[in-house]
Amino acid sequence: MQQQEEQFFAESRKKVRQYLSNRLLLIKLQTVEKIAKLASAMFAGLIIAVLGFFILLFLSIMAGYLFAALTHSLFLGFGIVTLFYIILLIVLVAMRKRILEKFIVNTVIKIIFDQTEPKENGHNN
Repeated sequence: MQQQEEQFFAESRKKVRQYLSNRLLLIKLQTVEKIAKLASAMFAGLIIAVLGFFILLFLSIMAGYLFAALTHSLFLGFGIVTLFYIILLIVLVAMRKRILEKFIVNTVIKIIFDQTEPKENGHNN
């Protein structure tokens, strides 16, 4: 009887260690997956931002020459475009918490707390 109990506890201890090892591995894999998703979202955002910058740059040059043709002054044409960007900058600085920070924070939180664990036995908890 004593030997059976010792064998039971030894097997139980071994199974608990294996379970903890597997659980730790699962947590590591989930963490790596979330970091990879976050990094890919940041990289995609960077590419979109760079392309958007070049589009905006060339559209701004076009607008500057358009206004220069309308006002017959290169200085005034590009000055109008600059004034537009100054106004846009002031609006963005005034609303940065509502627009920029919430978007970035919500995206990071959504990626980190994304439910990726499979449902056990087909039950929805």
